[in-house]
Amino acid sequence: MKKKINLLKDKANTIRKLIVKMIAEAKSGHPGGSLSAAEIIACLYFEVMRHDPKNPDSPGRDKFHLSKGHCCPAIYSGLALSGYFSVEELMKLRKIGCLLQGHPDRGTPGIEVASGSLGQGLSVACGMSIAAKIDKRDTRVYCLMGDGELQEGNIWEAAMSAAHFKLDNLCGVVDHNGFQIDGRTEEIMNLAPLVDKWKSFGWHVIQCDGHSIEELLKAFEEARTINQKPTVIIAQTVKGKGVSFMEHVVDFHGRAPTQEEKNIALAELEKNCKEEE
Repeated sequence: MKKKINLLKDKANTIRKLIVKMIAEAKSGHPGGSLSAAEIIACLYFEVMRHDPKNPDSPGRDKFHLSKGHCCPAIYSGLALSGYFSVEELMKLRKIGCLLQGHPDRGTPGIEVASGSLGQGLSVACGMSIAAKIDKRDTRVYCLMGDGELQEGNIWEAAMSAAHFKLDNLCGVVDHNGFQIDGRTEEIMNLAPLVDKWKSFGWHVIQCDGHSIEELLKAFEEARTINQKPTVIIAQTVKGKGVSFMEHVVDFHGRAPTQEEKNIALAELEKNCKEEE
């Protein structure tokens, strides 16, 4: 188990380095929310989900939908490290004609559905979950949401539908880093009491440290055991996690690091990695 945990920590750290590199190279992108999701992506793609990079459309695969599509550097890094395309392709982010658009679309291997318009992802995931039930497949569907987009009514319509249709094959994950593009979520539109809201909509709720591999794996395993209702994991995270000058800084929601900032960030991430060894 310790070996698995260390492997996933290493994957998360590598994902962070790639996020910083690709956004700096593109001179455009959203580092803050991408960095906060690194452990979530690492756990899903390297331990939790059934998927096959050599056969991305395998009927028996689990499905992942990134509702907060602007944080696609995180999933692109996970897909590249999984073997869906080369790691070198990451450095072409947002370039005309490349595989990796500024928001995910179906032209990228491993992407199930285009995303970018916030608030719509959970509805998409509900559709995937219902389809799996109709087709009698044991597919599990995972949907990663930002906390800012929980302010949109469409999320709660989808939440109500998921409970009504008893979608126990659906697992939502909230990257609860406390920030959105305009500032702190509690100041823009307070989400509290978030746990009670999800419970009142008929969901099984799990809270965890979104940067703890151990807690995330435990949460995903618990979600598998729940019958007759969907599960949401509220993962407490830090915006810009791993890079000191990006952490809790709203400006890095959508600002690319300069070359100098990139070098400082990569040095910090390398130091963090060595300290964990």
